[in-house]
Amino acid sequence: MLKESRPTGALRGALILLGLLIVVFQFPTDASAQTRPRIFFDCDGRDCNSQHYRTEIDWVDWVNDREVADVHLIVSSLSMGAGGREYQLDFIGREAQEAYADEMRYQSFSTDTDIERLDGMTEAISVGLLRFSTAAGFRGLVTISGASAEGSMIPDRVVGADEVEDPWDLWIFRINANYNVDGESRRRSENLYSSVIASRISPTWKLYFSTNINSRDREFELEAGTFTDTRTDWGVRPWVVYTLAEHWSVGVRGEVARQPRYNQEFRWEVTPGIEYSLFPYEEATRRALTLSYRIGPAHRRYIEETLYGQTSETRWEQWGEIDLSARQPWGETGVSISASSFMFLPDIEAFQDGLYSVNLRGDIDFRIVRGFSVRLDGNIGWVQDQIYLSAQGATDEEALLELQQLETDFRYGVSLGFSFQFGSIFNNVVNNRFRNVEGFSGRPW
Repeated sequence: MLKESRPTGALRGALILLGLLIVVFQFPTDASAQTRPRIFFDCDGRDCNSQHYRTEIDWVDWVNDREVADVHLIVSSLSMGAGGREYQLDFIGREAQEAYADEMRYQSFSTDTDIERLDGMTEAISVGLLRFSTAAGFRGLVTISGASAEGSMIPDRVVGADEVEDPWDLWIFRINANYNVDGESRRRSENLYSSVIASRISPTWKLYFSTNINSRDREFELEAGTFTDTRTDWGVRPWVVYTLAEHWSVGVRGEVARQPRYNQEFRWEVTPGIEYSLFPYEEATRRALTLSYRIGPAHRRYIEETLYGQTSETRWEQWGEIDLSARQPWGETGVSISASSFMFLPDIEAFQDGLYSVNLRGDIDFRIVRGFSVRLDGNIGWVQDQIYLSAQGATDEEALLELQQLETDFRYGVSLGFSFQFGSIFNNVVNNRFRNVEGFSGRPW
């Protein structure tokens, strides 16, 4: 029986602290200084890519609080008979514009790629916001000059913090908590997860801080007896990124954590890094080719003695990655290769095979002709840096339940598929009756 004590008192204290943090503040806003409409984007489901719309439509102020918005934009969608989707955009005025109400619809084909749907939605949202701006008296916000040769609308800048009235100074906070319990007559599983996330994104700085606590309790009645496993892991991870130049960024990543699955009672690391983007960062929603490199010390204190006889150690590590991604009318693709290794090892002779890992990942979703597309996903990794593995190894129960990392030389995964659809593409009828019957939408009959 494997049993790890859980700090229930500390965990309860953390949950109580999370509850006390949930306080809603309301700040007055100065409407007289407002020069652009404020939009609250409310979307749950397919193509709710708020980052894409915020990037493409840069002549309005997107807000996170419905109470300070001039218009509430609600986006919903339904499947159509031929497999496409019909999106409904409802523009609901608020405060001084509460009498305003407008509705638009956009229909996509089942064979449209992600970027084609996003571009169509962007144009529909833009038209709806322009109609609202005209009715609300906002003048000179945008000039209609038609779409580019590729049918897209690319902004020439990012809205700065000095252009909006924001009492939170662009900070966003999120508190999550989830409790789950399930079981059978011979099995019980209990899981408690909570996290706090804070972020601030501006054209110059990107700040991201996250902390989480995850407590798991499992019990199985086996032929050899009852297997019980109780463990708690937690982590605090800050990221600070600074815009150095048009194609260059610098940053530092930190971590303080407890990871029982990787035999680590306590770990910390600090890894400064630099990144170069071949294309301007403003084009990242469509294409990106970046090269990044990080280096720094990492300390580990182990739960059990490792294969190399260590109970704790501090080592320097380096990590590099080349990442390519593109979203085009023909589809989308992404390829990345990353590698990491330990540095300055005084006992290098103890590691005849070296201490490194290399990972290659790729995916492509290619539309060959209208109605026929193929998708290929694959990844492979060579692993030679598992210095944290316990010398005692994992029991059969821990291996089957993936509670302990096993020794391995490589990892891989491959997925290949295709989609072929033919027949009429002209079916604009939407019928909400028996919504479980959705034809080509992929939902069960």
